[in-house]
Amino acid sequence: MEDLGNSKRIVADGYDRMGTEFAAWNSQRPPHARRLFLDEVLPRLDEGSTVVELGCGPGTDAAVLSAGRRYVGVDLSSVQVSIARQRVPHATFVVGDLTSIAFRSESIDGVVAFYVLMHVPQEELRSTFERIYEWLRPDGRLMLSLSTIEAHDRVEEWLDVPMFFARFTPHLSERLLRESGFQIEMSEVREEGVDDGYGPVEFHWVIARKPAAA
Repeated sequence: MEDLGNSKRIVADGYDRMGTEFAAWNSQRPPHARRLFLDEVLPRLDEGSTVVELGCGPGTDAAVLSAGRRYVGVDLSSVQVSIARQRVPHATFVVGDLTSIAFRSESIDGVVAFYVLMHVPQEELRSTFERIYEWLRPDGRLMLSLSTIEAHDRVEEWLDVPMFFARFTPHLSERLLRESGFQIEMSEVREEGVDDGYGPVEFHWVIARKPAAA
């Protein structure tokens, strides 16, 4: 098992090694929960709005999120970003760390993060939420999925590569969002069936809004 202090390198190397196999695996995931959440996300992103997707991977949702909007996808994996650029050539993609990448204050209408914050060490979650809050315009939204696994931060074998996973609970995630200034608009735990031997898993789907200026 690798040192947890190298979590970012473990995540980037893992997704680099998976390459196109990750997109193939991802396409086989039951889409029900993700599709339901996109139905909540898209009406909240007006035409012409600026959207950042953190952990965009191979561009799974980039086409629909970028349609009629200014879109930037961010991912640690240069290989996954390369795949996303080929898949959605009109969109903008950047190799970067979502916990440290910088955007101008109040320049973004929506931030989307599907299945990625489970790779962020728990001690970095509060500062990540605070940075996103600063990027968002008043009434802007952070729309994300979070793990509900209560195990400690760990590295384990996943899809044939070592991968870092962080410990989260819905209570902790909501508390940190509120302490960062967000108002919770939606919070639901939904079960997803995964037919690759991992069995059903649950994810916490959240929409958090930055309040309008007084």
